Amino acid sequence: MDFKDSYKTDVIKMKTNKTVKRGDRILSESPFVYALRSQYRKERCDNCLASAKVMKCSNCNYVYYCNRACQMEAWPLHRLECTFLKRIFPRSVPDAARMLCRIIIKLNNGGDMEKGYYTATCFRKFRDLMSHYQEIKHDPRRLEHLESLHAVLCEMMQDTASVPNQSELLTIYGRLITNGFNILDAEMNSIATAIFLGVSVTDHSCKPNAVATFEGTTLHIQATEDIDIDRDCLDWSKIFISYIELLNTSELRRKQLKENYYFLCTCSKCIDPQETMEMEAACCPNRKCKAFVDINLNNCTACDAGISPRHRKGFTEAMELSKHQLNNMKDVAYLDVCKFLLNKQEEFLHPLNCWYVKTLDAAFEAAIDVGKWKEALEYGKKLLPGFRRYYGDWNPLLGLLYLKLAKIQHHESYIKECIENFQEARKILEVTHGKEHSLIQNQLKPLLVQALAETTD
Repeated sequence: MDFKDSYKTDVIKMKTNKTVKRGDRILSESPFVYALRSQYRKERCDNCLASAKVMKCSNCNYVYYCNRACQMEAWPLHRLECTFLKRIFPRSVPDAARMLCRIIIKLNNGGDMEKGYYTATCFRKFRDLMSHYQEIKHDPRRLEHLESLHAVLCEMMQDTASVPNQSELLTIYGRLITNGFNILDAEMNSIATAIFLGVSVTDHSCKPNAVATFEGTTLHIQATEDIDIDRDCLDWSKIFISYIELLNTSELRRKQLKENYYFLCTCSKCIDPQETMEMEAACCPNRKCKAFVDINLNNCTACDAGISPRHRKGFTEAMELSKHQLNNMKDVAYLDVCKFLLNKQEEFLHPLNCWYVKTLDAAFEAAIDVGKWKEALEYGKKLLPGFRRYYGDWNPLLGLLYLKLAKIQHHESYIKECIENFQEARKILEVTHGKEHSLIQNQLKPLLVQALAETTD
């Protein structure tokens, strides 16, 4: 089976107006290769990624599909990996190993000729993606990971001719880990890994002017700011998305980018010492003063209030405790722990200190998980200024926060407030996702219509 023709049929849709405006869709692309995360394989379709009642492939017993049509659509690629997955079953295949397996199959069946267009005439093939071969070759952490993946591939594929030699596999692995995207669901949860050839041209900034969102397996690049470039001849050096979580200090962001993508970020947010200080600022001992306080100074630079040893000690203890506990709650947040942290933080940390914002976020989600709606509303409202500061005014995470608040307010019969937040969520998400996105059409708009109808009852 030659895959190159099937990829070409997914034409990137580009508008023809001359400049890029906020909310414009700059580029759309289907994946070169993608794989559903193994943790979702029994609850999501392996082809369309929809959450649904699924049926398993009767041969490998590993992948599941929502209907016969999706199974048939996935068959050209799955028939070649089906035997490999069957050899591993009932164990789970590491997500990176399955991605490597699928890339190898694709490349061995014409995929090396597939093109991903990022303008009407410019394109990338898989071999054009950066592999960071030399960096990975001297990175013990990556080499250990690749060695474990190689063992899985050899067990799956068995026929050694199917597994590339060490140098070729390292190149493929490098292109995967430095160009891969997490496909996100409507709630911005990562549900799959994918390679997009054209979109891989997009560079990173901690202050992006575009965002990547998804509709099923399709990736959309949406402009979140007006960009002074000609749409007919896109200058991708002026279009930026974020590769990483933005609610982190510049030190942590730069460390993550260096370790995972092999470059040192020099964007304005990363090199601004004031920005760095404010992200881990103390609150002023003078409660009437709202200034960011550098705990290393003796006085507040705004009101000249003195920083007492007690205030400095309390701040240091709250910061250390917060970092430790939030690290322990990476997978599951506990509401009682979050409450304890917030109680410690509120006397010493500035309300926009990133660790306070992170704790509020964890408390908000934890309260939702246990159905404590009043508490969730309290945390969510306090979270809004922090999300707006660190993610910006036009970020899907801010839009989703407004949407979650509106849903809770609707549930609690705060109709006026929920309508306001539904409308704010719609304003943001129409920019980040596009007006026709299913999140807006199938979820947000019906809820807003229902809430508006209740005001007239």
